[in-house]
Formats: sequence, structure tokens, C-alpha cells
Amino acid sequence: MQGKIIKGIAGFYYVYTEGGVIYTCRAKGIFRKDGRKPLVGDDVEMSVIDSEAKEGNVDKLLPRRSELIRPAVANVDQALVIFAINRPEPNFNLLDRFLIMMRQQNLPSVICFNKEDIANDSEKDLLTEAYGSAAGHLLFTSAKTGEGIDELKGLLQHKTTVMAGPSGVGKSSITNRLHPSAEMETGDISKKIGRGKHTTRHSELFGMDDDTFIMDTPGFSSLDLFDLEKEELQSFYPEFAPFEAGCRFQGCMHIAEPVCGVKEALSEGKISKLRYDIYCQLFEELRNKRKY
Repeated sequence: MQGKIIKGIAGFYYVYTEGGVIYTCRAKGIFRKDGRKPLVGDDVEMSVIDSEAKEGNVDKLLPRRSELIRPAVANVDQALVIFAINRPEPNFNLLDRFLIMMRQQNLPSVICFNKEDIANDSEKDLLTEAYGSAAGHLLFTSAKTGEGIDELKGLLQHKTTVMAGPSGVGKSSITNRLHPSAEMETGDISKKIGRGKHTTRHSELFGMDDDTFIMDTPGFSSLDLFDLEKEELQSFYPEFAPFEAGCRFQGCMHIAEPVCGVKEALSEGKISKLRYDIYCQLFEELRNKRKY
């Protein structure tokens, strides 16, 4: 029998099989001997020990299409990066870090701005201008009212999607909308500090149907730019590319150089100042990063 590992806790692996039947399994010792560890998202071959108790053994790991470092998960097709429009105010520096991290791992991203029910049109226009070309798709949702959830479901169909974003933006609430039986714990926003408590404590896939899975991950408050040189940063801002032909110098960093097509486009309003300012912040961070 084949299935997909949706959760791993304390040496037990929970395997989702056709029709949504979940088996509690142990992994055979051969994996330890080979130095291989099953990951959430792994497709596996398993044998049934007790069909009534839904117990079995994981016998074989099937080839992985992909493997993420953070979070540690296999066979993911895309990332759903979720931020709130407000309450809490979006941390755009962190949002860009998420987009860069996913692009580094060759993972297409969908940007979801949640809490549309408490947003105004000018806030949404700003976000659309800044991030409309930063990912494959951008959409607005409200986990509270259900606005945009059907559109989101369409983007998730027939894929395994990892959800990422800081605490308090509604990731677990959206998961509950998409898959009500997930019964995920949702946390209230701390009124004092304006951000959420960490409510997701482990990575777990939820099967919306036999070929559509979503995974919630613990919220991040900060994210390092790993294995990235400052000269590479501009390649993670796709909106710069159409204007780089106007740069005088090959390898222009679009910071202090004269005759820069990107900065000219910025002055003409063709590139978002919000995104450009974050680019400059991250560039400065990478330039000052100590080498070990």
C-alpha cells in the first residue's frame, strides 16, 4: 500500500492513504542503518499490521521530488506566504525574506494578505502595487468571513503547499477554513504587543483530498538570509529585471551607481519604493555580514 507521511512524532509516522484513511506506523530499522530519516511529505510504501487499529510499518521511502531545509519537509510544490493586511501591521522586511527563502529553494510562491474584512482600499492598492509581480499569485482573504477562500482553494488544488508567515496573521484560521476537520488551535493576538502567540508546534500535512495537501508551520519572527551574497540579492527582485538594460555598469547593484535603470524606474514610479527600500536594507545587511 502507498501513502504520504502527514505527521511524525516520537518515532511514529502517520500515513495518509487513499480515501483519507490514516495509519499509525513505525519506520523499519533499515532507514536508521542507511542514515535516512522519513520526512513529513514523503511518499512511502507501507504494510498493514492491524487493519482495525489502523497500524502499519513504513517499508520504503519513494523518490523525493523536492526537499526543503526549513521547514524540513519533502515533495512540496509551492509555498503560500501569509501576512495580515493589518493587526498586526505587515513586516515587509520579513515578507521579502520569506519570498527569497522560497525562491532559493526553487519553490513558487503565492502571497496571501489575510484580514481583508478590516482593510481599506488604499491599503490593498499599496500591497498590490508593491507585491503584484513579486510572486506567481497575490490574493486577499478573510478567514473570518470566508472572502477569497474559494479562490485560494483553486490555487491549492492538486498540489502540496507549505504555509509560511509570522504568528498572528491567521495561518491556522485559514487552514481551518480550507480543511475544517484540522481543528487547529488558533491564537488570539496579544493586545499589548500586537503580535500573535506561537500556536502551531509541529509540522503537519492536512489532506484536502487524495492529491491536495496543505502544511502549517510554526510562526517565524525573524529569518536569516542564508547562503546569499549581496551581489545575488537583485536576482530575487524580478521587477528590477526589465530596467537593468538601462544601467551603465555591468553588475550594477542599483544602490549608489550613476546611470542606473532601476533607480530611474523607481523615480518614475515604475518600481515600488516600498520594495526598493527593503532591497536596500537587505543589501546593507549582507554587505555587513561577517565572513566565517
